[in-house]
Amino acid sequence: MTDARVWFITGATRGLGRAFTEAALDAGDRVVGAARDITPLAELAERHPGRLVALPLDVVDRAAVMATVDRAVAAFGRLDVVVNNAGGLLFGMVEEATEEQIRAHLDVNFFGAVWVAQAVVPHLRAQGSGHILQVTTMGTGGGFAQVGYYGAGKAALDSVSEALAMEVERFGVKVTIVQAGGYDTGLFTLGTTATEPHPAYDDLRAELAELWGDDAGPAPATAAPAVMELVGLADPPRRLILGGASYDMVLAQLDQRRDLYRAWEDLSRRAPG
Repeated sequence: MTDARVWFITGATRGLGRAFTEAALDAGDRVVGAARDITPLAELAERHPGRLVALPLDVVDRAAVMATVDRAVAAFGRLDVVVNNAGGLLFGMVEEATEEQIRAHLDVNFFGAVWVAQAVVPHLRAQGSGHILQVTTMGTGGGFAQVGYYGAGKAALDSVSEALAMEVERFGVKVTIVQAGGYDTGLFTLGTTATEPHPAYDDLRAELAELWGDDAGPAPATAAPAVMELVGLADPPRRLILGGASYDMVLAQLDQRRDLYRAWEDLSRRAPG
């Protein structure tokens, strides 16, 4: 068991967090799973005695994050893989969202992830190793109607994670931005806060519902093998898109943006700088 890795996973009770927790345990690793309600981890802990520690945590609470990470390190003596996964969805048009909804959403999806990063980096730096997986989304390259605030929070985390990677790599710490596709994580049900619909957007809402359809996406467990391979790499990539269809969509978005910039290159170059 001396070669077993130690994971710290937020949002470990469902979706991708649960899938990664189970995959790590099945691989013989040890896991500290954190979530606001850790009850769903009880049976998993029974199946893997001594290798899963479940800690209650609301990532919005910075002081609680710091204390919980200290407890996680104390549980197994180190951290090797940190999965910054906890998050939710604010679903609705930009105009519809209240200030309270927007701030609460960013508190979880952006600030919560930042608090976790700030809490784990001193431990990883001291041990001279570690791999932080920042779970964002394949949609960070541009906003999309009805999920603009979700994309905004993940895009902000994406940018901070690029900076973090540059800052900690000299200490032997790796950072990978995991751009997850549309898995059936419960994000659009259990993890959703919805705005009050404005009738002005009824037509657009109907168009989007038809565009997205009823397919909830593949099971989160199907993403786990790629992540297990990722954390086994000596030199992991700074970015990884999870999902073949998502990979194609991201590259198409990049091509569209490149084409747009080139179409207006002349106007861009008229401005000095």
